[in-house]
Amino acid sequence: MSGRNRSGPLASQVCCALSFCRQPPRVLIVDTSPPWWSETCSVLCEALENFFSLASALGGPSRVPLLSLYAVNLQLECLLPFVQVKGNLVRLHSCVEELRSLPKEGCIRPRPELLKQAVLDSLQQFKHYVHHSSLGNDLKSSSVEVTVMSSKPGQAVLRQLEQGLKDSDLVSLRRLLVVHIVVEQNLPERELVWSPEPCSTKHMDEPEEDLMLGAEIDLQLVENSVVAVENVLKAWLHDQAAEREQLQLLLPAPGQALNPKTKPSHRPNPVCIKCDMQERLVSPALLPGTPDLVGKTESVRDFQPPSKSQSNQNPPPQRLRVVKALRADGVCQSVLYGLPLIIRPTTCWQLDWDEMEKNHQTFHALCHTLRTRDWSLLVRLEPEFGSGSSVFSYYILQSSASLSLLLKPILTRELMLPCSLPTSNEDPPLNTLTVVQRCLEQLEEDPVFNPLCLHANLYPQLKMRGLVSRSYGSHSQNQGRGQRRERPAEGSTPRQQGRVRATVAPLASAPPSKMSRPPLTLSHSRAYAPSLCFLVDDGDNDSPI
Repeated sequence: MSGRNRSGPLASQVCCALSFCRQPPRVLIVDTSPPWWSETCSVLCEALENFFSLASALGGPSRVPLLSLYAVNLQLECLLPFVQVKGNLVRLHSCVEELRSLPKEGCIRPRPELLKQAVLDSLQQFKHYVHHSSLGNDLKSSSVEVTVMSSKPGQAVLRQLEQGLKDSDLVSLRRLLVVHIVVEQNLPERELVWSPEPCSTKHMDEPEEDLMLGAEIDLQLVENSVVAVENVLKAWLHDQAAEREQLQLLLPAPGQALNPKTKPSHRPNPVCIKCDMQERLVSPALLPGTPDLVGKTESVRDFQPPSKSQSNQNPPPQRLRVVKALRADGVCQSVLYGLPLIIRPTTCWQLDWDEMEKNHQTFHALCHTLRTRDWSLLVRLEPEFGSGSSVFSYYILQSSASLSLLLKPILTRELMLPCSLPTSNEDPPLNTLTVVQRCLEQLEEDPVFNPLCLHANLYPQLKMRGLVSRSYGSHSQNQGRGQRRERPAEGSTPRQQGRVRATVAPLASAPPSKMSRPPLTLSHSRAYAPSLCFLVDDGDNDSPI
């Protein structure tokens, strides 16, 4: 069964905002040259293990369709030919173990041509994979992205690769990224030791010419930490379809008041701002087998999943332990997700009046303190006793003007995706600023948002879907009855067939006054009485049946 089938409809719904149709195959080239490999080995291998555990289990469309890994030291080794990442954790884990076992000490003899050879070998391997593998036809991208991780000075490595690859066939190379992992021993006076052709300051300050036409070249400096290296790898999980914009934001035309009676053909063209969308986190709905991971808050049932052993009993209350106080203005909204739950003091009838009143006063004092101090609380969901789950869920409790708190899931490190948000200290051009301000002046301004004024046309859509599905079900039942009528039993008359098909036994003849509840006889023919379903599907009656 494919990963798409395993993920189910929920995963496809989560990913519907982004396409992931142009995800390129990835090549990772790791420079394991001593002496700094001993400093970066454990960090890099742990980051790879964490990333592979996440990417291989991620549902929905494949975000890293293929991956190959090379190790470069005194020789070139391909530790992992192109393999699929999804559902292939065993193979990926063995590759990390093989990378971890490489020697950390040895002779220091720089061979910069090996990095160039690794890039060219990976491109040749990709061409061979596409032409000879049955899975190569399913790839949506005809080029690969190569990432080189090294502790050597990044500018020197980048210049070596540019000089070595300038005369090579790089049609299938989409992007080359050199990641310089900065360790404490990377002192300025030792930078030129790793460069076989020392670059002078004058040469480095000159604008770099594009020696590799058609390929994007980037240099990225990261610190020698698991989180920093993880962010480099998690950037592969973002949607790479950049052929066109993913979102168009339409502003009203400047100087034109909004009039709903104006015909669409006579309305001026709106101001269109083209944007791209980027995920801030990996949705827990895409991860299998982790029901306790940052519990969904779509309903109270999601927040309080009953255990199998207590299916006939009321589930025990969940326990949220407060672990930290946060300033309300210090919580970024992008790290909150899911639907909120409102927390109020309980009115459970099993509590006596004194306990209930004391609990209400304590809750009131908590709300008042959080509101006056402008605080929020970071809480952790305590696992149920005997559940065997070691996954922690974190939430944030936000205060409000009423006697209630707002509970929302908060992002954790494992689910976070890298996000670079550039800032600008300069004002936009005056003419552009004027146009945008005139566009926004056409909008009606409300001091308070009222969701009751918004209609999503949901009721008519649900009604139409329900009636269409009902008519389809009735049509299927009528077809089944017609087929059974075309197959009369041998030796039976049509009247006898009618008696055989009857699913409701005829009532005994009795005066009408003694027939207390004749509709009850219909309960034996639910499969053949579609009129009963109209009672369940009535839009005015919200029956749980």
